[in-house]
Amino acid sequence: HSDWLEEEGNGVEATVQIIREETDDDREVTMAEAFELFGTVPLPPYLGRELEDGDRAKYQTVYAKDTSSGSVAAPTAGLHFTNNLLENLMKKGVKQSFVNLHVGAGTFRPITVDKISSHKMHREQFSVDKESIKEILASLEEGKPIIPVGTTSVRVLESLYWFGSKLLNNEFSSNVCFDLGQWESYLLEQEFKRLPSAAESLAALLKVGDDIAIKGSTSMCIAPGYKFRLCDGLITNFHQPHSTLMLLVGALMNSPETCKETYSHAVKEKYRFLSFGDASLILNCQE
Repeated sequence: HSDWLEEEGNGVEATVQIIREETDDDREVTMAEAFELFGTVPLPPYLGRELEDGDRAKYQTVYAKDTSSGSVAAPTAGLHFTNNLLENLMKKGVKQSFVNLHVGAGTFRPITVDKISSHKMHREQFSVDKESIKEILASLEEGKPIIPVGTTSVRVLESLYWFGSKLLNNEFSSNVCFDLGQWESYLLEQEFKRLPSAAESLAALLKVGDDIAIKGSTSMCIAPGYKFRLCDGLITNFHQPHSTLMLLVGALMNSPETCKETYSHAVKEKYRFLSFGDASLILNCQE
């Protein structure tokens, strides 16, 4: 293989052309192989430095799976968890379920428009094992809170609710294709005569597709005014302004004043922000 050529697009995407030299090997090269050969760990661009020894291990959660590669960023809220901490939580009766979402380049795209409706979200692929859905459903039925780790997990869980809701409202044809548009959940809330409970929605998902997992894509944008259907809280880092992550946090806090006070306190006390920063626990303040 020869050079790796990049044509910068809008600052978060690149068109990549791989030029193959003439060899006796005519085997097709997968994108995963190309990334492994030419790529590096995708550190957040705002760190402003090249990859260093140890970054590959530091910029990854302890529960990540090699078979689930595909994100342009790590779910950094999960970096706070060690195997020791996860084990201690389990001993205290805290159940752990796992979801998978391939974070897209849009996670680094700031909001530069005057109206949120004009901001374009990236579509991201997700996969959730049905065993995980059963575990979450059991917790719901037991009245236990659902606290996702990271904004990516929130988007997956809330998207699952709307997929189940669409099933129960006969919104899918015989060929179910799980894909949720950026503002689709807001439209469905107005369209459906009855919105199912979170438990009903997850139970519906267990009856479709294969026996292993629910797979699809979502470009869901969660902004103030959105009513959370599955999530009772969130463990997340401190985010930068003018980002879709701050929109999600603001929606969960359900109060501009509370959000401003929280972040003012974080700045005053010199909390660390962004990927390698401090964690926060935000409880769902919606009634």
